[in-house]
Amino acid sequence: MPPDQSLVTTISYAELQSSSPAVLAKIAQGFGDGDTCKGIIAITDIPSFPALRTKALKLIHRLATESSSETLEELEDANSYYSVGWSHGKEKVEADKFDTGKGSFYFNPITDDPLKAILERDFGTSDQAQKALGTEKTEKEKKEFIKHAEGNGAFYASNIWPDRTLPELRNTVMELGELIRNIGKIVAGQCDEYVMSQCDSYSPGTIQNVIDNSLCCKARLLHYFPVVAENENCVKEIVDNGNPSIDIQDGTIREDVDFSDWCGWHNDHCSLTGLVPGMYFNADGKEVQCPDPTAGLYIKSRNGELVHVKVPSDALAFQIGGGILQATPHAVRGCDPTVEGCKGVSREAFALDSMPTSGHIPMSDVRNLTQIYFQHITKCSNRYFGDMDIPDGKTIEDAQKEETEKHFPKNVATLRSRWTAGMNFGEFSEATFSAFY
Repeated sequence: MPPDQSLVTTISYAELQSSSPAVLAKIAQGFGDGDTCKGIIAITDIPSFPALRTKALKLIHRLATESSSETLEELEDANSYYSVGWSHGKEKVEADKFDTGKGSFYFNPITDDPLKAILERDFGTSDQAQKALGTEKTEKEKKEFIKHAEGNGAFYASNIWPDRTLPELRNTVMELGELIRNIGKIVAGQCDEYVMSQCDSYSPGTIQNVIDNSLCCKARLLHYFPVVAENENCVKEIVDNGNPSIDIQDGTIREDVDFSDWCGWHNDHCSLTGLVPGMYFNADGKEVQCPDPTAGLYIKSRNGELVHVKVPSDALAFQIGGGILQATPHAVRGCDPTVEGCKGVSREAFALDSMPTSGHIPMSDVRNLTQIYFQHITKCSNRYFGDMDIPDGKTIEDAQKEETEKHFPKNVATLRSRWTAGMNFGEFSEATFSAFY
């Protein structure tokens, strides 16, 4: 019997902490460039993770479904482009279409005040602060950085919490975020070891140092609202307009659009994304097993196979941003409301993106609210923003093969269309969001 292609590569927590050829082989199996690689791995047997997952996801369900509209509005922050606190219907995911299929609660899982934390670490008076990032800081540099941060609220704005209505949320999700980040550091270390084995010019600890040193980390609690049945006339109108990403078979929408009801096709471009497996709740607020066998996370493998992946509910999954270890396009498909038991079913999830500190965004260039992070950055040192150079001896083809690109969904931009030599992370992110949004 052939192996179940929906199963992801798993590594136990104990195994992950060892430095063995077996672990590196699994890193290659999950993140490498083989035809069947899915760009995802799952870490199992993590102490305290299952209980934290359950508690955190139940809380985001409560926040989204039990809070008044006034309470949710109090948790919005327009100055951060809705990238701190509650956000719903502010983000554009497909052309000029606002994303109303899910609500998000964003926060920095490292510190409640990232700007203050960076100033204390990098511009303080201690020897540690003066030696941070290998250079002494001047008062001029400090003022320049504060100006940069003031124009980039998406990264540097302070966290907002519903302390009055849901006081237990903060400590629970901050604890879960810390756990995911700590596990991510170990995963990143193993990724570094594997890439070093494949590339002599690779700098040791590159990915792990990004996660360890950056205070700009973004966590996102997600509430996927119950899917409402599409109006058949609206569907027909979309198809008749000649959208090339739609394919009709037996009267059913398939392929790209078929998966955009909860989260459309995209590639992650941060350093490492931690994914907490979703939980489902019915209209009465009771946890249920997913009633639609076709709902959930989908990935396009290297050879173009569409895979409905299965991550164990007690495991923590990781996806990588790209390079010798390569990202894959993925999407989340909603529960079909015409399937028995699916009406009123929502999904709760948690994602944590680890990345370098990013660049400056002028207010005058706001185009896309929550996805504004990286547009038109200033010329600032890569010591803050993370260089995107390919190691010596490697090319863009090593990072993403043309044969793999042929299988991408139509709205997923290739790496070579977004990356150029000499970019830092902010510039790469700007190109990425320009391509996707």
